[in-house]
Amino acid sequence: MSAAPSEPPAATAGDDELLYESMPRLRVYRSRVERYLVGSEFVAASTDAATGVASRDTAISPNVSARLYLPRLDAADARLPILVYYHGGGFCLFSAFDSNYHAYLNAFAARANAIVVSVEYRLAPEHPVPAAYADLWDALAWVLSQVAASAGAEPDPWLARHADLSRLYLSGDSAGANIAHHMAMRAGASVRGLVLVHPYFLGSDEVGSDGLDPAMRERLGRLWRVACPAAAGEDDPLINPLADGAPGLEALACGRVLVCVAEADVLRDRGRAYYDRLGASGWPAEAEVWQAPGKGHRFHLLEPGCDEAAAQDRAISGFLNR
Repeated sequence: MSAAPSEPPAATAGDDELLYESMPRLRVYRSRVERYLVGSEFVAASTDAATGVASRDTAISPNVSARLYLPRLDAADARLPILVYYHGGGFCLFSAFDSNYHAYLNAFAARANAIVVSVEYRLAPEHPVPAAYADLWDALAWVLSQVAASAGAEPDPWLARHADLSRLYLSGDSAGANIAHHMAMRAGASVRGLVLVHPYFLGSDEVGSDGLDPAMRERLGRLWRVACPAAAGEDDPLINPLADGAPGLEALACGRVLVCVAEADVLRDRGRAYYDRLGASGWPAEAEVWQAPGKGHRFHLLEPGCDEAAAQDRAISGFLNR
């Protein structure tokens, strides 16, 4: 993939209608999309010198690929938890292959001693939601088939030798957390647990954290309309899992859920409401919520060296390994 300019050009009077702008990363015009790789350039799979985590890429379908991360093994026959990870970016930005996610998942795989499958999917608005959900269901089905070596598939060597299918977790940040929720609702009991990190959920009802940054809250609403123009507003079940008509959370068949929120995130109370609804729904399993004090949305990717990022990773790692 060719690199985008590091400094985005200014919009000009000759450009066609601008539908959405979130600079310095994204402009959406009626006829085209401009993305800019500002601080998150694509990097190759490798063996990380600092952690010993190995990574490699694999194609799943014409539309879907993934980067797999394998931590340094204590034993040749070790069996590890599997974390299927969906990157964020409002359904419109970022990549499983960009430098921020690559660095984060190298460090996380080492900390959690887990295999990570980081999925690359088609982006909106060129491929409007729900295209991402279809892609990511294909990826989850691939993980299950590879581990089971079913349907005549050639088994992936890392997954076949080292993945513990009984400890399969789904996770993602922001829009990736939204996706993880929908995949878990569909996957049933084949998934042990769900980790939602700063989930991108909206709703027409007002919650307290909306007031932390009204301008950002408005941009997130506009971004959803760009990513999914066919949606029935912010109470579409795709973006609001608590809306009337959305499948009840009691149908979530996995046994464990961790919701991570950030105190200064405009989406904080949407994540907390999801956790509260799990408890009120009669869902019979284990739910936890963890909050990062004083931090904003996706802070762990913007400030990976901060104490709160390490604490959040410890909370997730502990959740996976209990």
